[in-house]
Amino acid sequence: MGPNFLRRSLIYLVVLVALAAIFFAFFPFSPAVETGSLDRLVGMAKNGEIDRIVQQGEALTGMYGDTPVLKATFIGSTAELHHYLVGEGVDMDKLALEPQAPSGFNWGILINFLPLVLFGLLLLFLFRRARGAGDQALSFGRSKARLFSIAKSTVTFDDVAGVEEAKQELQEVVEFLKFPEKFTSLGARIPRGVLLVGPPGTGKTLLGRAVAGEAGVPFFSISGSEFVEMFVGVGASRVRDLFEQAKRNAPCIIFVDEIDAVGRHRGAGVGGGHDEREQTLNQILVEMDGFDSSTNVIVLSATNRPDILDPALLRPGRFDRQVILDPPDIKGRKAILEVHTKGKPLEDSVDLETIAKQTVGFSGADLANLVNEAAILAARRSKQATGMQELEESIDRVMAGPEKKSKIISPREKEITAYHEAGHALVARKLPHGDPVHKVTIVARGMALGWTRFLPTEDRYLWTRSQLKDKLASMLAGHAAEDLIFGEMTTGSHSDIEQATKITRKMVTEYGMSEKLGPRTFGRREELVFLGREVAEQKDYSESTAQQIDEEVHALIQHCYGVAKEILTQNRAKLVQIAQELTAKETIEGQELDTLFNQPAEESPPTPKRKKK
Repeated sequence: MGPNFLRRSLIYLVVLVALAAIFFAFFPFSPAVETGSLDRLVGMAKNGEIDRIVQQGEALTGMYGDTPVLKATFIGSTAELHHYLVGEGVDMDKLALEPQAPSGFNWGILINFLPLVLFGLLLLFLFRRARGAGDQALSFGRSKARLFSIAKSTVTFDDVAGVEEAKQELQEVVEFLKFPEKFTSLGARIPRGVLLVGPPGTGKTLLGRAVAGEAGVPFFSISGSEFVEMFVGVGASRVRDLFEQAKRNAPCIIFVDEIDAVGRHRGAGVGGGHDEREQTLNQILVEMDGFDSSTNVIVLSATNRPDILDPALLRPGRFDRQVILDPPDIKGRKAILEVHTKGKPLEDSVDLETIAKQTVGFSGADLANLVNEAAILAARRSKQATGMQELEESIDRVMAGPEKKSKIISPREKEITAYHEAGHALVARKLPHGDPVHKVTIVARGMALGWTRFLPTEDRYLWTRSQLKDKLASMLAGHAAEDLIFGEMTTGSHSDIEQATKITRKMVTEYGMSEKLGPRTFGRREELVFLGREVAEQKDYSESTAQQIDEEVHALIQHCYGVAKEILTQNRAKLVQIAQELTAKETIEGQELDTLFNQPAEESPPTPKRKKK
């Protein structure tokens, strides 16, 4: 039960009690007692209709047992009442006289006024609720930024790894917030806005909080989408309120996450764009231009789409510095893994450098998820520490999804998958520019029935034509192995062929790697303002050139496919050996895989029957 449920229950209880009190005040439940004269009361006492008289002040109540019979009035004390009754001939031996002192508090008055009190409290509560709603309406234009105080800013640069250059760039911001006079004395002006640019998961938000933690200043955090509402002018009002709060808490940092939600190029919609979003952007531009050199407020923003931001937002004087956060290299990935495994129990066999080599292209968020998945696997297996097996398995989980051992696969499909994956592994092993094969498995993961994972020796930022051709050959090797062994092709090569076609077309149309067409790009990328500066490829070549492009793509794919087919034909015995071992064990990796590659194969191993074409 939440606090809202308890609050509503209390309101209903108060209303119910008020209604009950009003009902019983106007419709008393107790039976009414007749009021008569003192003489009548004396007569009833003589006739035995009452057996006692209760005196409370001037009020007399004749009682028969516990039932009140008649009420009367007598002015005098109890002794005087006794004397009066004796004089009237009442047998006092049969009549009891019970004096009662008057109560110090008149409960009858309280009962009579209780409904009014409860009704007044109910009106007061409803009035306060209405006033609260009014206050909420008045605060509609206030900023929704969350303020992290100095005590809560526990993140520092030590908690951020893999972005050393970015931390060096932001160190100046920290120095300015700590020692502004160091810069102002020389006439220097720190950038008013710093834009953090990078793919998702590279640590832009974490780095912004680390700057605030290093500088020891308050940190306002808000998302770009929180400025924009359905009512025009609300976003601009929230921007003004945010900057006013920041100036009152200066020195401080304003962090706007996903600023592209509000900072998109103006005029990016049909008919002039969204007025509310453009007014909000205009207010941001005005507020950032209004800072003077003595205002120690720095605006940090993060986006993964800097190409769609308005140019006025990026000009000097606003976001005049961009800090690029790239996916980490092998050294950065190892440092990130060390940060996320710090304080967590690990087995002695864990080698973070090996894990870093296997996670090419992983962002910081991916690596954090990898470590968490490994810890979950270790807990599921009732282990006391995370081992290398869990870390490597979590890589497969992050890249391809969890294992599906319960998936029922026929022996025939299992055999085809084994030869498919063995083809990938064997061709990559034989090619001079192929990456080392680290793991081959036919255990289904995600949408894939098998999985071949490579272990690059280094991070690549440039690819040569020879490297790309060897990559294409290894990608097409699974398809070639199916055709060579079974004389048939399956749909299992769909993803490989799709990726190979994309790479080949880029080699011809973007990288200038076609000997026939030469170093030229084909297809102009044009910005469409009314679609938010999205880019679309425009055809800038003739139909005959398009045919030549298709021919070059086809020839290059056929050449790489032929290379893979030739390697598999020459090493058919080794292909069969790897496939049979894979069928028996389902997964081969590491040293066991190297031993399998190096050991001699049978000259004439048994092969599956080919299907007649």
